[in-house]
Amino acid sequence: MAKDKQSLAIDRRTVLAGTTALAAATILPSRTHAQSAAAPASLPARGEFVIRGAYVLSMDAAVGDFPVGDVHVREGAIVAVAANVAAQGAQVIDGKGMICMPGFIDTHWHHWTTFLRPAMRADDPKKTYFPVTAAVGTHYTPDDSYHSVRLSLAEALAAGVTTTHNWAHNVRSPAHADAEVKAMRDSGLRGRFAYGPAQGMPNDQPMDLADWARMKRDLGNDPMIGLGICSRNVDAANASRGAINADMAKKEWGAARELGMGITLHTNGSANIQLLAANNLLGKDVQLVHPLNLAPGDFEVLAKADVRYSISPVGEAGRTGETQLSELLQAGVKVSLSIDNVTADSCNCFGCMHLMQTLNRHRNAGKYSLTTKRLVQMATIDGAVDLGLADNTGSLTPGKRADIILVKTGTPNMRQIGDPYDALVHQAQPADVDTVIADGRVLLRKREFTGLDFEKVAAESNAAFEALKVRAKFS
Repeated sequence: MAKDKQSLAIDRRTVLAGTTALAAATILPSRTHAQSAAAPASLPARGEFVIRGAYVLSMDAAVGDFPVGDVHVREGAIVAVAANVAAQGAQVIDGKGMICMPGFIDTHWHHWTTFLRPAMRADDPKKTYFPVTAAVGTHYTPDDSYHSVRLSLAEALAAGVTTTHNWAHNVRSPAHADAEVKAMRDSGLRGRFAYGPAQGMPNDQPMDLADWARMKRDLGNDPMIGLGICSRNVDAANASRGAINADMAKKEWGAARELGMGITLHTNGSANIQLLAANNLLGKDVQLVHPLNLAPGDFEVLAKADVRYSISPVGEAGRTGETQLSELLQAGVKVSLSIDNVTADSCNCFGCMHLMQTLNRHRNAGKYSLTTKRLVQMATIDGAVDLGLADNTGSLTPGKRADIILVKTGTPNMRQIGDPYDALVHQAQPADVDTVIADGRVLLRKREFTGLDFEKVAAESNAAFEALKVRAKFS
């Protein structure tokens, strides 16, 4: 651990160069926001600082962008965004040569599967995502859930994600749910925990509705973690893998709505949409995932119901059908981007944006223009809208919480950039994320975690995975 305090000298014009938990504490002043009871002591404290001289992309039309600009943060909140901000006494983060923007907002990610990556084989059909998760998912302990989610969120953080939708469709008990939420709290990231069914659960058995209510009480008004449900797929016959019929959906969704919990589910095809619409299940509290194989008449139905749609470009590109983004946007449906899982891929929001534009060009042959700025909006503010968090995050707007990333330029792939949005979509990589700030806490600085011992997280995850293989008799 670096302990050269001279290199961390506090000066308003000094670059904040700390790369450890000690450094994170040093760069923040003594006047800090009181940590909530739920905040782990390992998280760096909030404080007051100003990011100076960055290319600021606010994602807020009223604020605008600044080729050279400052962002002032105090006690977790954005105070000011302008070409030159007076912030007397605030610590300084040198943003020169950086793009300063809101953190990425992922809207659908199965974090519980992440530590299964060593078991996956792209060219062995018996060891791809669905066979592996089905084989070992029923053997998960709460500790397994914790370690996998914790590892996953470390990857998210390193890639510039500050908010994630934890799509937990293997909640085997209340203890498993609590373990996943603890991993989310320990990460310092913002998110929603979508309480789901257990792998292998009978289609005619309802989820644990009583525990939803218990968790709702326990979370209270936690500003960092919201609560929703991830529903099983809905079909008319109640016969497909992991699916329920409309009557079960009405029971579960009704319970969720009484508690004010958002609802999300996977879909595939027009029949799903028509079934949900016919049973009056659609609404603005519903997020659908994977817009594949929809019919022309579906888009108007979705727009009228004001549903949200989460798109996972990498996973969908390998499935039957095409991601129908242009149709959704032209109909006025709210859309966002998501990672889905990282068992065979990695967390790369830049790559998702790039692939989404490439797929749009391939499908539409120039008939529908999807700009790079629009894609960055989809990965930030539109994700906040999707998750109902736009009042708190998704843009660099004074009064919102400080969920901010700095993306360095000047690297071999980001040298001599022109338009910053083009650079983010076409050239940037996760390794270019220099600094990550979530709710005003500096969690990554100069590509180093400030409060997370990644080697420990990885070692514990590996050990848990090896023990799981033994219990599941998986090889």
